[in-house]
Amino acid sequence: MNKIISKEHFSEHVVKLVVDAPMIALARRPGHFVIVRVGEGGERIPLTIADADIERGTITLVVQEVGVSTAKICALEPGDSFTDIVGPLGQATHIANVGTVVCCGGGVGVAPLLPIIKAMKEAGNRVVSILAARNADLIILQDEVARYSDEVIIMTDDGSAGRKGLVTAGVEDVIQREQVDLVVAIGPAIMMKFVALTTKKYDVPTMCSLNTIMIDGTGMCGACRVTVDGKTKFVCIDGPEFDAHKVDFDEMMMRMKSYNFETQHK
Repeated sequence: MNKIISKEHFSEHVVKLVVDAPMIALARRPGHFVIVRVGEGGERIPLTIADADIERGTITLVVQEVGVSTAKICALEPGDSFTDIVGPLGQATHIANVGTVVCCGGGVGVAPLLPIIKAMKEAGNRVVSILAARNADLIILQDEVARYSDEVIIMTDDGSAGRKGLVTAGVEDVIQREQVDLVVAIGPAIMMKFVALTTKKYDVPTMCSLNTIMIDGTGMCGACRVTVDGKTKFVCIDGPEFDAHKVDFDEMMMRMKSYNFETQHK
């Protein structure tokens, strides 16, 4: 059992949970994720680790309520416990001093992006962070991102915070004004697809973190398979990060709809 130490609401449907998990906190690196479960027989949900505190033995998870299982997680309170947490899983982010890195986070994608922003800055890069959401209320972790960024650009669909427009407009503006050596994009699949299409025009290397359906998290079930550069890869063991220019996003988005009916009617 992994006890919840604290809970914070970012919005009505997005919460931040600090969870007791000392061994995971010790081993976790940027890019790693865990699979959590609430209740015996509960669904296994993959969540990227947003932060970790080795001294306190805690990890931070950001959860968006989108269905029955995530609603159960968001309903947990301090003192409650996850039935189990498995991790850290996946491949850690490759961190290097490459020059200027543009980090794009869409919605709750900012949470897994934060440790990458921090690590890229600590590696000596110039970091420009672009946070995007439908409206101001859905922008999360802005202060934490600013702490490790040389510049923060806010993009909202309705213009209620920062600039009105999509994340791709912000990315293109930065590429046109200065040399960009790497783009990192984490968020909804459709957002990552269009960031990749934008950066491909300028031949800027781009990394994305995929959020496919997972079950076992060990590469055995095949539920998280994606096509990358024409080859089948498993997000849980080969990823979650891939060259965004080589990911078949259309196939991935189609497969992610597999359980929509069950999620909405369970």
